[in-house]
Amino acid sequence: MRTDVAGVLLAGGLSRRMGGGDKNLRTLGGRTILERIVATARPQVGPLVLNANGDPARFAAFGLPVAADVVEGYAGPLAGVLTGLEWAKANAPGAVWLASFATDAPFIPGDLVARLLTAVEDEGADLACARSDGQDHPVFGLWPLRLADDLKRAMVEEGMRKVDAWTGRYKLAVAEFGVQPVDPFFNTNRPEDLEEAERLLTAGVVA
Repeated sequence: MRTDVAGVLLAGGLSRRMGGGDKNLRTLGGRTILERIVATARPQVGPLVLNANGDPARFAAFGLPVAADVVEGYAGPLAGVLTGLEWAKANAPGAVWLASFATDAPFIPGDLVARLLTAVEDEGADLACARSDGQDHPVFGLWPLRLADDLKRAMVEEGMRKVDAWTGRYKLAVAEFGVQPVDPFFNTNRPEDLEEAERLLTAGVVA
C-alpha cells in the first residue's frame, strides 16, 4: 500500500444500460461487484473514497467514505475524478496521486496502480491510464493532485466533460495489459455482460 496514492471508486453514473440502480451492487459469484473491486483496489492505495450520488447509506456495509459529485448534473467520470482529487487533497495527507477505478469491472488487475506509476515514471508523463486490446481505459487512471484546480476550471468554466479531451492537454502515459484469459477491464454494463462474467467465474477462467 502506497500512502502517496489515494484511490477513488467511480460509482456516480446512472447505469442506464443495466436498467438503472447500482450495477456495482449486483451479485457475481456470491459477492457484489463492488465488494470484489474494493478487495482488489484497497491494497493498492492508501486512503480510498467511493464517489456515488444519492443516499450514501446504501453503501454503509463497505465502511468507506462516500463523496457525491462536486459538479452537479451527472457530469460523467471526469466529475468523479475531480471529486476524488478534491477529497484526497482534504483527507489524504501525503497523497500526490489519485488512482481511479470504475466499479463495473469485476476482474481488475491487482498490479494496476503499480503499473500506472511505472508508466508515468518511465515516460516522464503527467498522468496515466490503462489500455487493453488496443483500447484506452481512462477511468482506470492515475491523476496528479496538482491538476485538481485545472480540472475544476475546465469543468466549471469550459463545460469540459470528455475525459480524452482533458487528458489530451497533458502528457499521458499508457500501461498495457494483456487480455488472456480475459480482458481485465471487461465491464458489466448490461445484463448479458453480467451473465458472461458469471459464466467466466463458473468455468474457472477467472477467480
